[in-house]
Amino acid sequence: MTEIAHRYVESTSGLRMHVAEAGEGPLVLLLHGFPECWYSWRHQLTALAEAGFHAVAPDQRGYARTGGPEAVDQYTLLHLVGDAVGLIDALGGTPAAVVGHDWGAPVAWTTAQLRPDLVRGVACLSVPHRPRGSKPPVATLRKLRGDGFYMVYFQQPDVPEAEFERDPAATFRRMLYAASGDAPSNVPIVPDGGGFLDVCPEPEEYPDWLTAEDIAAFVREYEGTGFGGPVNWYRNLDRNWELTAAWHRAPITPPALYIAGDRDMVTEGPGAREMIENLSDFVPDLRETIWLPGCGHWTQQERPAEVNEALIGFLRSL
Repeated sequence: MTEIAHRYVESTSGLRMHVAEAGEGPLVLLLHGFPECWYSWRHQLTALAEAGFHAVAPDQRGYARTGGPEAVDQYTLLHLVGDAVGLIDALGGTPAAVVGHDWGAPVAWTTAQLRPDLVRGVACLSVPHRPRGSKPPVATLRKLRGDGFYMVYFQQPDVPEAEFERDPAATFRRMLYAASGDAPSNVPIVPDGGGFLDVCPEPEEYPDWLTAEDIAAFVREYEGTGFGGPVNWYRNLDRNWELTAAWHRAPITPPALYIAGDRDMVTEGPGAREMIENLSDFVPDLRETIWLPGCGHWTQQERPAEVNEALIGFLRSL
């Protein structure tokens, strides 16, 4: 079986990043989401390597073995895209395919938007491209969903990470189950006086795609860095809006693929299905949109075989 190797790479952004990698061939950069790390791509690293690609999954800025600065303003979308571009450069500088899931999807979409010269193709899971809106997003989210909506709740200093770090195993177990296709549908709105995990039930048993060993792996990867850096990504939503004004509604031109579960909370949100139906308006070379029936938010972990097949087919077409 193909082995996954680990090393540190100095991104030309200036950040020393931990990467997991496998295989040789055209570079495929795999960008994880929240609250994840390289381990989220464990099934794809080996499958892509065996299909003839050099698959690289970094721990992104603030996460796991990479870690990052303490200042909140060092976690903007431009920093994150800079890290991705810097890895492509450090790993040979030839154009790469960029794949993103959850928060990794906006990083992948924006990398393709800002540096199409370095992106052969972009594939995103769960989160569609959202064109820049006309107003800062936090106030809009507060108006639509209230102060308890998780992205608004995450704006508080120190509170979310303190909650998540009290019992990391419970945090991962409950978050991963709650947003999966195996759990009852729910909207992540924190109750008054409560915490985020109050809307994440304990699973009575692990779903088929998740094990106690997987939870232990996530806990190990987060030791020493915790959740502060990851939550800081959310604390830059309005700053991202300010910094990306120059690319307001700019198209994403590289070939693209979008994959989502039909039980993903992201695709069930207000206006999400309409946005996905019209994705090609801003992603003109969208090759395909793939829906995975019964799949929740953790696309590549819940349905590795289907995701691997789709990714390999797309990558071979580039």
